[in-house]
Amino acid sequence: MLIYCSLVTFYRSLGKRSIENVVFKFLYYMIKYVFEAMRMNEINIEQMEYLFLRRKRSSAVSERQKNLLFKAAQRHWEEEFVGKEANIRKVDCRIYKAILYQLEIRQIFLDTSLSLKKLSDLLETNQTYLSNVVNKYFGCNLKELVNGYRVEYAKELLSFGRCALNDLPRSCGFASKSAFYSAFSKVAGVSPLSYQSRERRKWELQVINELRY
Repeated sequence: MLIYCSLVTFYRSLGKRSIENVVFKFLYYMIKYVFEAMRMNEINIEQMEYLFLRRKRSSAVSERQKNLLFKAAQRHWEEEFVGKEANIRKVDCRIYKAILYQLEIRQIFLDTSLSLKKLSDLLETNQTYLSNVVNKYFGCNLKELVNGYRVEYAKELLSFGRCALNDLPRSCGFASKSAFYSAFSKVAGVSPLSYQSRERRKWELQVINELRY
């Protein structure tokens, strides 16, 4: 019934355009939305595998992702830092790539108990080395870096309606609601609810504009 009403609304707004064209485009965006939702579900599954089932590090997918990320990180390292930063050590590059791997692929920012010590143990380095690399090459401290990833993850969940607002803080790795709202507002510039409403309006306008042409 909802789909039918939506189709009628779009059809009337377009005047004499054929209903077949409207249906085709509408279904296209419905399918696109479903696939985006499925992609988010895959992210959640991988998150569960790492956090709760302790996915084997030797899995083919994990190794392929790691290799691709390391190559991209190496290129970025050479372009941004080699010859520009003083006192660069080989160990810095290794730690830099390991941090990206743990955040981008392993999504350890979802761990509410993540700390400098915990991450340094995971990377098999000391806290001083780790802190120096984060400060020097990411331009912030570890808390700010991790919270940035958590907020970006929250924005994805909000955009696709994958999580209720009350459950969002812990789903994104925040230990408390106050920490979540503070970090989100600082990074995104708006509250989570305002962000969700804005993204929903953008998506609706995009669909309407595409259906007009």
